[in-house]
Amino acid sequence: MVTYLYWAAVIALVVLSLFAGSRLGSLKMGAIVAGIIFLIGWFAYYFHYEQVFVKRFGGVMRISVPEGQRHMGATWKEDNLWIENYDPQTNQCIFSEYSKGNLLEGRVIIRDCNPLQDQSAAGP
Repeated sequence: MVTYLYWAAVIALVVLSLFAGSRLGSLKMGAIVAGIIFLIGWFAYYFHYEQVFVKRFGGVMRISVPEGQRHMGATWKEDNLWIENYDPQTNQCIFSEYSKGNLLEGRVIIRDCNPLQDQSAAGP
């Protein structure tokens, strides 16, 4: 819901700048300002607000599990999302970070992890 309000505000500013440009006699200048406002809004959303909206205000984010891996869990650390997957072919647990704008993504690989091992087979 918050995402829709954000984009409604960005689009309203774009339309307002186009309207103001046409009323002041320079539609070209209004279009340039509208383009700048839209780009700033898009970059701000992609590089900052997307994960903030999802974590704090209940937005929607879609992440796919890589082919051949099994999803184990997810957690938030500050405003970054960490996903844990297991790769049965290599027997590794892979923790992947999804940061704002996907700029500084961390990755931790634990070898010989085997979390899906049958727990009943383990003795006391």
